[in-house]
Amino acid sequence: MKYSRVFLEAIGYELAPIVVTSSELEEQLTPIYKTLHIPLGQLEALTGIIERRWWEPGYRLSDGAIAAARKALLKSAVQPDDLEVLIYAGVCREGFEPATACRVAHYVGVNPAAAVYDISNACLGVLNGILEIANRIELGQIRAGMVVSCETAREIMKTTIERMLQMRDMESFKLSLATLTGGSGAVAIILSDGSFNPNPRRRLIGGVMQTAPQFHDLCRWGVDTDPSTPWWQIMTTDSVAVLQNGVELGRRTWQAFLQELSWRPEQVDKVICHQVGSAHRDTILHALNLADDKDFSTHQYLGNIGTVSLPLTAGLAEDRDFLQPGDRVGFLGIGSGLNCLMLGWEW
Repeated sequence: MKYSRVFLEAIGYELAPIVVTSSELEEQLTPIYKTLHIPLGQLEALTGIIERRWWEPGYRLSDGAIAAARKALLKSAVQPDDLEVLIYAGVCREGFEPATACRVAHYVGVNPAAAVYDISNACLGVLNGILEIANRIELGQIRAGMVVSCETAREIMKTTIERMLQMRDMESFKLSLATLTGGSGAVAIILSDGSFNPNPRRRLIGGVMQTAPQFHDLCRWGVDTDPSTPWWQIMTTDSVAVLQNGVELGRRTWQAFLQELSWRPEQVDKVICHQVGSAHRDTILHALNLADDKDFSTHQYLGNIGTVSLPLTAGLAEDRDFLQPGDRVGFLGIGSGLNCLMLGWEW
């Protein structure tokens, strides 16, 4: 995939207000730790995550997306009525129907003729949304569009802790560890054809996708279908297998990415990765022969915010002057499935 007329106008983001430390979570898990003889501090030691954030109880996902969208619009010359596509791309949605995007579109005030819909692809949702809008812009169908997402970890984390406390075995501990890394936040990205600014920046150069669907069972989050259990949501992750097979998929995608964009590894100035944890970050950077100083990470203090993680991290990286005009930037995304998507930008 290559693009010649797609620009990233702005990234808006909203951080959830309640900070939850790994130590606080471990206090709730004390009975399990004692039963399994696990020393305190293992959650942070194994994941590198010191804290993550939660929304207030009852906070609507669409409200987070709306807040992020308004922040993005304030940074851009694009007006709400200019938006001809609005996509909500979160793993978490407010219901089976209508599309969560509909309420966001109403309060943002998009063009009445705009396409408004949800898409879902695990942690790659926002990157897939970017491609949906980019394709429409490249074809000349629209001038501007927005992709938004809001993720919440509060509910699934509470359910998981309750389940772990009841089961109290090493298997459930291992399969639930990744769930405890989750965080909450919202993001909005505006894309355009560059006509709203005399000097448009952050041009999308291209991207590639590679898949390994034989590993679709390694990470699962959904409604518990077992009527004998009291939990309405369940999430399990084989973290070791996800890391091993995800890194191999990432390596394959990286080679295809460099070839598609005609870039050499040393020409990539910065990368923004999906925020999983320290082990994943260190392993993937090593596998791709990327120096640590080319990466900007937020997992230590925000955890894994699903679809929001990579774009929100990019927004923070720009606000803190890590991403500079002219940089060649790679967005390196991976999601359950397994799917991997990498996008290249000239910042």
